[in-house]
Amino acid sequence: MRRIGASGKGLIGVDITSATVKLIELKWTGGAYRVESYAVQPLREGAVVERRIRDIGEVADALQRAVDHAKPTSRRVSVAVPASTAITKTLTLPATLSDEEVETRIQLESDKHIPFPFSEVAFDFQRLGLNERYADQQDVLLVACRQHDIGQLTETVRQVGLTPTMVDVETFAMERVYTELAAQLPSTVTEEGDVALVDIGSSMNAFHVLHDGRIIYSRDTVFGGRMLTEEIRHRYGLSLEEAGLAKKRGGLPDDYSQSVLEPFLETLVQQVGRSLQLYYTSGRKREVRRMLLAGGTGVLPGLAKRLAEETGMEVVTADPLRRMTMGSRVDEQGLVSDAPAMLTACGLAMRVRG
Repeated sequence: MRRIGASGKGLIGVDITSATVKLIELKWTGGAYRVESYAVQPLREGAVVERRIRDIGEVADALQRAVDHAKPTSRRVSVAVPASTAITKTLTLPATLSDEEVETRIQLESDKHIPFPFSEVAFDFQRLGLNERYADQQDVLLVACRQHDIGQLTETVRQVGLTPTMVDVETFAMERVYTELAAQLPSTVTEEGDVALVDIGSSMNAFHVLHDGRIIYSRDTVFGGRMLTEEIRHRYGLSLEEAGLAKKRGGLPDDYSQSVLEPFLETLVQQVGRSLQLYYTSGRKREVRRMLLAGGTGVLPGLAKRLAEETGMEVVTADPLRRMTMGSRVDEQGLVSDAPAMLTACGLAMRVRG
């Protein structure tokens, strides 16, 4: 969605998932992005379900811990609604219409474009330029969602003393951060093919296909790193927190790799392969030639190699911060570890550039 509010020196991107609250503060200085602060804090299970907030108090507590840890200098925040809750359509309207006239037209014709009562809707639009076929028409991107979904996000941010300045859609944030990721793709493969971006989180894995930097296909699957954590917990008699730390830091019994990790990786590779197959069976003719692997679970040892063998693609672990400079207060070692999971938060904060 378009910016709402005044500009400032820094912007905080806040990404709320089913397992964590991620925060990153970026500034645009000297022609480049600089990371000023960041934090990742865990969420209690059930506080967020399928990207929707169920317990604002719990999420606000986690966000407060993230703010206390990061100590950002900015108060301005950019958040995002899930793509599944947003309606995006490209409208063709007369080129002579002003912004006010476009807004009025959308309101009058809302029943054609938005499947719920207009009184419950928050919407925004962006002019895309003249229509390619009709010189007297313009293309306008319409984005709409329920006010309730935006209200939950903005209220959570306000509860910790931050200012919700921008509301985006996760898909747009992912496309924005792709401008940083594209430079990491292998140059040994022809640039004609599309790119798969696989973001594997705690409970979901998102499979996107990008063409010329725009997402043209998406599929979410309910399968993520929490399943591996649960298996570790049950097999070795650990608490959920202990199992999560063991998964990340190692130190598990010798049979872990063969009896727990390998079956999980096999299922995950099958899930990604299924998503790729469905992409092709949906009528897409362009070949996917390269893959970017992201998310907290995307860095599991052996996963990139297995996906490369299964798909025949070159698979690269995504790092949206590789070309960015770091502020003096940033824990660079920790951020390197967390970077593949920071795509959405980073894409939101990149709007600091305008």
